[in-house]
This record gives sequence, C-alpha cells and structure tokens, in this order.
Amino acid sequence: MNLPADFIERTRRLMGEKECDALCAALGEETPVSIRVNAAKWSVEPPGATPVPWCKDGWYLPGRPAFTFDPLFHAGCYYVQEASSMFVAQVFRQYVNSPVTVLDLCAAPGGKSTLVRSVLPEGSLLVANEVIRPRSQVLAENLIKWGNASVVVTNNDPADFASLESAFDVILTDVPCSGEGMFRKDEGAISEWSVDNVGVCWQRQRRILRDIWGCLKPGGLLVYSTCTFNREENEDNVAWISRELGAEPLPLQVETDWMIGGNLVEAGLPAYRFLPHRVKGEGFFLAALRKTSEGTCQPTFRPGKKKRAADRKPAVPFPKSLMEWVNRDEEYVFAVGDGVAKAFPARHNDLYARLQSTLHVLHGGITLAEQKGKDWLPAHSLAMSTALRPDAFPVAELDYEQAIAYLRKEAVVLDASVPKGYVALANRNRILGFAKNVGNRANNLYPQEWRIRSSYLPETVRAVL
Repeated sequence: MNLPADFIERTRRLMGEKECDALCAALGEETPVSIRVNAAKWSVEPPGATPVPWCKDGWYLPGRPAFTFDPLFHAGCYYVQEASSMFVAQVFRQYVNSPVTVLDLCAAPGGKSTLVRSVLPEGSLLVANEVIRPRSQVLAENLIKWGNASVVVTNNDPADFASLESAFDVILTDVPCSGEGMFRKDEGAISEWSVDNVGVCWQRQRRILRDIWGCLKPGGLLVYSTCTFNREENEDNVAWISRELGAEPLPLQVETDWMIGGNLVEAGLPAYRFLPHRVKGEGFFLAALRKTSEGTCQPTFRPGKKKRAADRKPAVPFPKSLMEWVNRDEEYVFAVGDGVAKAFPARHNDLYARLQSTLHVLHGGITLAEQKGKDWLPAHSLAMSTALRPDAFPVAELDYEQAIAYLRKEAVVLDASVPKGYVALANRNRILGFAKNVGNRANNLYPQEWRIRSSYLPETVRAVL
C-alpha cells in the first residue's frame, strides 16, 4: 500500500517509529469481516463465527459472503458493521441504565444507530440524523429494517437542532473525519488525504460540536468518535470539548486482552484507540464525556424556519382496523396524513411533534399503510417492525429462489393453500415483506428502491446465520 509520506511522518511523531511501522504494515493486510446480529430478530450464533470481544452481538466471519443475496440480511436479522466501531456499545452499557432520548448526529449508513438502538433501555427514543440526503435515505432503510418503532430519522444540518435546547440525554457524534482508519478498506481515502484536509476536518468537527452543544442536557453524555489516527481530530478535540464547552471525560471498562490503546497525547485523560496492528478491526477513536456546563453555544448557521401551524393539515380519522396490526396498540398514537397511516410511541409523542415542527423528518415510528382508493396497502415498515402482530396477516414461507425473486421485485407464485388478500412473505420464518395474493399470482409489494438490482446469483451461497 502506497501511503502518503506526510501521513507516515506525522504518525511516526505521534506513535513512535516502531508503532508507526507496525501500523503501516497492518494497513496492507486483509480487512476483517464482521457482523452484528439483531437480537430482536435472531438468537442463534452464526456458524463458523468468532465473537467480537467488546460487543456481545458482534461476530467475526471466516470470509466475506455475498450479503446482497442473503434474504436474512434484507429482513434485518443482522448488520454488516466494522468491529472496532461496535465499541460504542460500551458507553451505553456502562453509563445508560434508564430510558433516555438519544441523538445520533452523523448517523449514515446506520451501523452505530442500529447498535445504539439495540442496547438502549426499553422506553428510550433514538433520533438518527444525516445531513446528506442520499445517505439519509440509506439510514432510514437500515433503521426500518432493524425493526424498532422508537426511532426517528431526520435529514438536517447540525445547526438546525439549535432550537431543541436540552432535548437529548445522550448525543453520539461520529463526526466526518480525514478517514485514516479506512485506508485499507477504501483506497479513495488514501488519495483524498492531505495535511490540509486534516486541518479542515478538525475545524469542521468543532463547528459541529458547538452547533449541537445546547441540545445536550446538563449532565448528559457526549460520545465523540472518529475513524482516523491523528491527534488533531482526536485527543486535541477531546481536550477542546472539555476546556471550551465544559465537559468531563469519562473512563470506560476495558479488558486488557482487547488490546485497545489509550490517549497518545495526555496521560490521565481517558480516550480509546483501535489500531489495526493491535486489534482485529479498523482504525477507530472514541471518548465519552459528561456535560458539566449549563450554557449553550451560538450555532454557526441560522437554523431553518419552523413550520407554521397553518401549514399542518387537519387530522383525519384513523381506521381502527389498522390498529389491530400492532402489538400493544395502547402504547401508540395513531394518525393519518396524506393517505398514509402511522403509529408512534405515545410516551415520546410530544418530542416527536417538536421534531416535526423544526426538522426535516424522513421517518418516525411505524408506517402502517398507504391508502389506495378504499383499500389500505400494508407498508414495508410494518413488515419489518418487531411490533407487527404475528397473527395480523397470513404468512407464506418462500424457498431461497422464491425469496431472491421477491427481493428483486419479480412476480411470485404462491401455493394454492395460501389465502387470497394481503400476505406476509417469509424465508426461514423471518418476514421479508408483503404481497397481495390474487390467486394465479401475487402482486409484489416490496419497495422498488430497495430491490436487489443485480441479476447475478453466486454459484455457492453460504448462509451467514
């Protein structure tokens, strides 16, 4: 691997010659493959896998299978996530013991969001945001597949959150960085790297942190992380947060045999470094801080205008039959707007209303159905939700070839025993989505934009789970 000379020189000054040489050698090695199982949808250990030591649902795979052609991947039974970044779970397991409201500010494509949603106490709400619109759509897809209803997905600049003062107990900022930790995973990261870009990144990171600092409650937790190695974007920024914004860095419980590194700049200030020559994972840096200040910071940009009450359309009576599709329907608020029926956890409905009046919300709770004439078509969000009642729809089991055809949004012919009407289609007893069975065929209701586009099919398909 042809690493930039400036990167090597700077890393040698930071880590020392021996560590730098070992790191650079490791960046030329093969990238480990790891997944994280969705315990709400799957409970069996992946065959041939070995555990990621700092994440109870994380697993290293012996090779890279064709994830695209695994129906259980599309069913949200697991997420393909880099192992080092799973360390985020340690913060929540150690410091979050009661229901909280969490903002994942720079969340796409959704690895840390789905992880955080899995480890949060029951009754918590996750708001996952992404500023880049195409990436925010991917974020929404992955969180919908994960299946938890206590989620909101937004598409906003960090400064847009300024009016939501003290709204969040925890903010996760996996900030955009120079990407040195991704060198062996993404060759483009090498060509885009420069000393000047490092300078741009650490300054942008501070702007982001200043913009959202007022949204964090006094005493709340900030989780700061990057996938880079340099001190400016890591230790120096943690020291700046502590000094300028007002926060106390917190220690995390780490086992010695995990081989996780610490602060390379200031002894005694807790920070956690994943170096590929020491751990089985990519480069990653994390620090957890508790907010000690009471004040807010002036956002860099003026936040967008709030929606006026006059812009909101009056409520439409909700079809009560749709409520029967959801487990524990008494815990939800149901609403219809623009021909779409939705359900949202009642305990967070006031905050959801604030978010809707301030931000660009892409998804929240469960989208239940879309109205077509007098009919209500069950939505894919409902099919993916763990809140779907098991007896709400007949379930038709598909074999592997049928499942792939369905995920390509091709026509599927069901067994004659399957009743007509709306049917949930499954593979290995996990729901893939809905179809409308009309007898001689089933109308495929899988989302067009989520379909498998490749016509290729591997000769040998190895089951991940």
